[in-house]
Amino acid sequence: MKLPDSVTPDKFLGSAGCKLSLDAMPLPPQAWNGTARAFPVDRCVQQLMTERAAAAPGAVALVAGAEVLTYEQLEIRANRLAHHLRTLGVSSDAIVGICFHRSIEFVVAALAVLKADGAYLPLDPDSPAERLTFMLQDAGARAVVTAGRKAAELAANRGCVVSLDADDARIASQPSSPPPCKVTASHLAYVIYTSGSTGRPKGVAITHRSLLNLIYWHQRAFAVTSADRATQLANPGFDAAVWELWPHLAAGATVCFPNESTRSSPEMLRDWLVTQRITISFVPTALAERLVFLEWPLETRLRVLLTGGDTLHCYPSSALPFSLVNNYGPTECTVVTTSGRVLPPGQPLEALPSIGRPIDNVQVYILNERLMPVAVGTPGELYIGGLGVAREYLHHPELTVERFIPRPGVNVPDDCLYKTGDLARYLPDGQIAFLGRVDDQIKIRGYRIEPDEVVKALNGHPTVACNVVVAREDSPGEKYLVAYVVAAPAAELAADALRDFLKSRLPDHMIPAAFVRLESLPLTPNGKVDRTALPPPSASNTVRNKSGAVPRTIVEERLAEILAGLLGLEQVDVNDNFFLLGGHSLLGTQVIGRVRDAFGVELPLRTLFEHPTVSGMSAEIDRLIYSKLEAMSEEETYEALDSTGNSA
Repeated sequence: MKLPDSVTPDKFLGSAGCKLSLDAMPLPPQAWNGTARAFPVDRCVQQLMTERAAAAPGAVALVAGAEVLTYEQLEIRANRLAHHLRTLGVSSDAIVGICFHRSIEFVVAALAVLKADGAYLPLDPDSPAERLTFMLQDAGARAVVTAGRKAAELAANRGCVVSLDADDARIASQPSSPPPCKVTASHLAYVIYTSGSTGRPKGVAITHRSLLNLIYWHQRAFAVTSADRATQLANPGFDAAVWELWPHLAAGATVCFPNESTRSSPEMLRDWLVTQRITISFVPTALAERLVFLEWPLETRLRVLLTGGDTLHCYPSSALPFSLVNNYGPTECTVVTTSGRVLPPGQPLEALPSIGRPIDNVQVYILNERLMPVAVGTPGELYIGGLGVAREYLHHPELTVERFIPRPGVNVPDDCLYKTGDLARYLPDGQIAFLGRVDDQIKIRGYRIEPDEVVKALNGHPTVACNVVVAREDSPGEKYLVAYVVAAPAAELAADALRDFLKSRLPDHMIPAAFVRLESLPLTPNGKVDRTALPPPSASNTVRNKSGAVPRTIVEERLAEILAGLLGLEQVDVNDNFFLLGGHSLLGTQVIGRVRDAFGVELPLRTLFEHPTVSGMSAEIDRLIYSKLEAMSEEETYEALDSTGNSA
């Protein structure tokens, strides 16, 4: 197994605070995988929800702004939709797409699919139509549940569409009691698609047994009760949303949804967590790293802040009124594989926080190329076994066989290890240190990206002969995608054309922030792309747009003025890349401050890396303003519109 250039045994053994001899290192104790713990598998999550509604019908289940849903209301709405889905042929292991943003509607639809004995497939409404169609067809979805204009769009590409608004009368006529449950713990509960190295996303199939294991571990580990108030921040297509919802709802707790503006601003999110009396919350790593350095008021009720999705770079202060818990787990292993509280350091450390230890009924093995355990402190590839492991990649047996391998030395059917492709090492106390990847897979802001999927899509453009896509981290903690492109003979590359082409095929988080023009891709002696020889994006090598684009809206006009002033330029093209005009992270913080003053919203720093143009940033500012206006009274709305220069 070849370690990345940045990963060496000396570096990581030394960063633990002491120099260790590889020859003297013992093998990991088997007790570190002694995670067995019994839990009930006679009832699936939908049955647990029915019991909750019967025990406390008036208890609040979901809160989204002014909208509140009790457990009884959630139960009735989900039951009626479930009966309707049954009439459409939904039964055990049938896949049903759910196309909503974070919302109460999403939870109702997901619970209804489970009650109909189906498995739900979350779909991002902002994803390109071609991608949504592919996932529905690849999964063999029986139906898709959505609302509004999305229903008409999906109906044009996919047969059976259930619209919560258009089909409201038909759904409301169905029985309010739960349909009989015919599924067992071995049936599918949900399917989530991840980026695929073959150029197409692949569906990860998770059973009820794996979901129940996550639920009961979480409730036990964090002492969750009906008195807790939890949050839902993750995009439903991100598997963290599974973790945010079902362990809390199955315990009778309340799940609250912040609006888009709040969930992307550390300061606004902190204030919201306090005012909403939130007791337990999951936030992505980049956001957690900001939250732990904020001042927290005495009235803070938060007791556990969960994080994961990327490498955690900091330790919490001892003054924090809550525990910080770092978590690790691929989608293929039911959200969480390892978990551990991050304690304030007793002294400054070079080492990053660990990813903890395996959760209940999950085993972690760090193996060498011969699938043999490595010594404590020695880097190896991380393999996962136990109840968290997915059943399969849906309808792709060749991919399943490649990544889900038989457990070495064990002749038990379906007892597999998931080959993660992640590098790790055991620390002396059994905690696990994450070291990176053994392949080219990229993790940006919690999203897993297979570069080959972006490469294949970009190669479909007629002006592109070949390309390679990598993640750059020119400023610590701020990763962004760069596509290095070789033009087809006699073709002229244009950044806006390439970006628009990809947007029709890939979700936003997979669109490169910059396109760099190369005469040819640099190669190693064995003919592979030499990533170390790829130049950083600059004004001289970056693909520009065909023609200058002037601001089209008041927001674009004001933002262009802000950037021009900070960069010392007369004017800024709305499609020019901020960093290629001389921008950098320190200047980016000034952009955020001036945006706050001009528009009254908090633009996250990561937006500059995700959408580094006036056009892209303006769209995010518009979205944040709209979210803020949704939560305001009519009088406050007119005042805000007047202050931003917009009109009703």
